[in-house]
Amino acid sequence: MPTVRTAGRRTTRLSIEGLHKRYAGHVAIHSLDLSTREGEFISVLGPSGCGKTTTLRCVAGFEHPAAGRIFIDGEDITGLPPEKRDIGMVFQNYALFPHLTVRRNLAFGLEMRGVPRAEIERRVEAVLGMVQLGALAERYPRQLSGGQQQRVALARALVIEPRLLLLDEPLANLDAVLREDMRVFIRDLQRRVGITTLYVTHDQAEAMVMSDRVAVMLGGQLQQFDVPEAIYLRPLSVEVARFIGRSNLIEGRVRAIVPGPGPRPVHAVDTALGPVEAAFHEALEPGQAVQVTLRPEAIHFRADGPYAGRVARSYFLGSTVEHVVEAAGGQTLLVQTPPGGRMPEGAHCGLAFEPGHAWVIPG
Repeated sequence: MPTVRTAGRRTTRLSIEGLHKRYAGHVAIHSLDLSTREGEFISVLGPSGCGKTTTLRCVAGFEHPAAGRIFIDGEDITGLPPEKRDIGMVFQNYALFPHLTVRRNLAFGLEMRGVPRAEIERRVEAVLGMVQLGALAERYPRQLSGGQQQRVALARALVIEPRLLLLDEPLANLDAVLREDMRVFIRDLQRRVGITTLYVTHDQAEAMVMSDRVAVMLGGQLQQFDVPEAIYLRPLSVEVARFIGRSNLIEGRVRAIVPGPGPRPVHAVDTALGPVEAAFHEALEPGQAVQVTLRPEAIHFRADGPYAGRVARSYFLGSTVEHVVEAAGGQTLLVQTPPGGRMPEGAHCGLAFEPGHAWVIPG
């Protein structure tokens, strides 16, 4: 059994080690290692079929891995049935009992655990207040809106006072406006309760807004696990750069290491666009093939910019305008500006960006 890892005063609550799951010859999860800290909000982010929900179901005990182990607070729970794991779970379809009131939905799990009546009443009242549903306690699920049903499902998971909270695409069935409201509600509630949370989603905005750290899964493998800013600005693979937001990927070769403003080595990279300076975690060898990733909002139109191009198309997106720019060497770049910075189609332009905004991905 592993020792509990520490980071400051925070101890590991969930540890997944070498998790492997296969379905009829298809590998759903391949050698997954992931650890959380106490009170942390972790999003497992990826497209449909990447293994994120299977990971959650293995942690919950609804699926059994072919290999690997799962620990909570150092206790190996891999072989325990779901009801013995001390985990609360919120499903995508809420799974509320339609014939029970809100209050009875919340009390049901406690009754099955043999919790004394007085303690059940105390916990139910407390969690009703937490999710702001006290006035709706005697209503049935069919009498509630989608957002209210979501809060009941969340309250039911929390009322058992679990060590770990799991949420599987909980906002997928809500409309866009309510989804944004519920992001804030869930994150604020999680911070108040302080419960360690594993949240599965395919929605990049949800993961970025809500999480302390994001685990990006693609093709059954963990590609990157870091804070949202690092995932977005410093992707470790071309696959992550392409999956997270919009990104310009520019092929090139390292020419040299040059002085830079920060602690990370800055590389002079020769590309079809021209020489580009981009950072990486460590110094790479001259001549190494790389891709430089550059987010569209990091590129600016500037008359005296070092890179030349022509605006082929532009699209008004509300808060931004996206330009498709044909640049040197056949390179096509996406450039985002505020609406007031829209360039006319066909215009010749100069382009510029700061070295700190360009990032190298070894190729």
